[in-house]
Parts: sequence; structure tokens; C-alpha cells
Amino acid sequence: MRRFVLDRAVDVSGVSGTGLVAEGVLFSAGTAVVQWLGDRPSTVVWPSLEMAESIHGHGGATTIRWVDPE
Repeated sequence: MRRFVLDRAVDVSGVSGTGLVAEGVLFSAGTAVVQWLGDRPSTVVWPSLEMAESIHGHGGATTIRWVDPE
């Protein structure tokens, strides 16, 4: 397992804000779990981190920052 955070520079949707907006874990089989922070917390399971990034990355407005080394 490897932990990461989502760091958002620009809030494109106007919902989650900027800065640290989510925490996550990437499992060895490739599944990613993202837990959103803030006023509307939720937990989402994705088949891959790439899928999550394709939806929530907003073209580079949100960066995946690794907590644990590779």
C-alpha cells in the first residue's frame, strides 16, 4: 500500500476548495481509495489511480502528492 494526498491549486467545480482536499491509498493490485475532506466528506473506490485522476485531476489543477516512498 502507498498513501497519497490530492493537492488542488484551482477549484474548477467550486465544490471542494483548494489545498489538501483528499487523502488516498493505492493498493498493490492497483485499486485506489480516495477519501474526500471538508464539508462534504466521502470515500470512493476506483479500479485505478489513473481513473480517479482522469475525473478529479481537472487538467492539472489537482496534483497527486505521495506520502509514502515508492
